[in-house]
Amino acid sequence: MLLTLIALGTLVATLLGGAVALKLRDRLHLLLGFSAGAVLGVALFDLAKEAIVTGIHYHAPATILLTIGIGFLGYLVLDRTILLHSHVENSDDHQHASRGAFGAGTLSIHSFLDGVGIGIGFQVSAAVGLIVALAVLAHDFSDGVNTVNMVLRNGGTRQQASRWLLADAIAPVFGIASTLLLSVPDSAIGLALALFAGFFLYISASDLIPESHHQHPRFFTTLMTILGAGLIFLVVHLAG
Repeated sequence: MLLTLIALGTLVATLLGGAVALKLRDRLHLLLGFSAGAVLGVALFDLAKEAIVTGIHYHAPATILLTIGIGFLGYLVLDRTILLHSHVENSDDHQHASRGAFGAGTLSIHSFLDGVGIGIGFQVSAAVGLIVALAVLAHDFSDGVNTVNMVLRNGGTRQQASRWLLADAIAPVFGIASTLLLSVPDSAIGLALALFAGFFLYISASDLIPESHHQHPRFFTTLMTILGAGLIFLVVHLAG
């Protein structure tokens, strides 16, 4: 029953964040600034930390840090080759749409892993499960904002953003459900978290931070970026 309520909570929090992003599209630069900080905060203060804490029992710290680097550079290669990344204003709309879908898909996979983390936490103990769930619920709102922003930032429509938002909202539910059927090897969790930390570092540094400053007042967008990162830091600190 408790897991069901937590799964419902993750879905609602993500949808709420996405709804705010859709409604305030005319102030997208401020949301992008906040999202940039939130994504950076999740990567540095949540995923990277959890990767080290979880993976240190199975892997050397250098291996975990190397995996973060592989995630960053791997996303860069995909972005500049498979996704044909271009900052030219008249670049093909299909390229932008593919890039937005890839970014939103990555966020959805991360949300799935969030659900897996909750389920595994409860396999350890109810207390650990609740702590993990609190951290996930706290940044699911930002996940919804980030997913919508990723699609809209790359020229996607509101309908496309809504579909990806729904996918991101449902993902942690499936993640929780998967742990009821399968037992995930503890040795693989740390490296998976490290890989996604690298992904998110690239998304924040390459996509969200530059775009939030493009032809917009820098003071407010910078403030929103700091607020986004600070909020994630505060939530993770209070949760753990």
